[in-house]
Amino acid sequence: MIELAGFSVLRPFWGLLIPLLIVIAVVRLRRAVRPGDWQSRIQPEILTALNALGRVETARAGAKSVLPLVIAGIIALALTGPAVEQSRAQTFRNLDGVVFVMDVSGSMSRDPSWTSVVTMARAGVGVLGSRPAALIVYAGDSYLASPLTTDHVQLGQTISLLDDKTVPDRGNRPGLALQQAAQVLQQADILAGNVVLMTDGAGLGASAEQAVRDITTLGARLWVIAAPTTVSGEEDPSRPEALRRLAELGGGQLYSPEQVAAFMADLEAANAQRLERRDLQLLLLTDVGRYLLLFALLPALLFFRKEKI
Repeated sequence: MIELAGFSVLRPFWGLLIPLLIVIAVVRLRRAVRPGDWQSRIQPEILTALNALGRVETARAGAKSVLPLVIAGIIALALTGPAVEQSRAQTFRNLDGVVFVMDVSGSMSRDPSWTSVVTMARAGVGVLGSRPAALIVYAGDSYLASPLTTDHVQLGQTISLLDDKTVPDRGNRPGLALQQAAQVLQQADILAGNVVLMTDGAGLGASAEQAVRDITTLGARLWVIAAPTTVSGEEDPSRPEALRRLAELGGGQLYSPEQVAAFMADLEAANAQRLERRDLQLLLLTDVGRYLLLFALLPALLFFRKEKI
């Protein structure tokens, strides 16, 4: 499949016929002015006389002689499968989904960087289009704050209200939250989802890595937003490396809260590429080639024109 100027061409190999038809049409037009094979069968002076009397039928007019080739060209163009994205692509929303997993423990939500984390989460929600998203918050325990929904406005407002009092349980258990994210994707039959983990790296361990493996087994990827909190920056310098390793394990990328534009661009484009590689993109496209066949009927009508005797 090839994308060009907003259109997708599903079967581009049929387009190879069009240059061939153009070559044949040029040859036909050059030969259209010749009176058939008379030039090789009769003396030139007799041919001239017969032609003056109107007794010689020349080859068909140039335009009419290439009409079959024009029709064949339109059919070849239709067979290439020009397609446009369906306006009701949300019908297939279970193909793709995003689960935001946010650490709302005190080390995150009371840090000055928390505002940047919330802004990045809302920016991610803003590029989802028709894709559904869910929100999981965690500290000492994990909670599903919002199930998968396409109401991104409400989800963004929910994210804005998160603070250190959202989860009363003290502690930090990202492994539990990631496992819950895997369950959300599995229950919704998401085929190519994303999990976005926003954390400072506290509490990472074997349970978190196992949850990431479960996420990748479902065909999803993990993106990590590493918040530069005071705790993660001074007391435990090993956390940035642990977050990088977790992102690599999940097949995603590691971002800082300042990389909003890069995160938005990657999240917007990532699943379109994966769906295309799995041939699921075809479910989101409408083949308009069949309508081009109607245009092939227009030149064909000229064959039914009544000629004067």
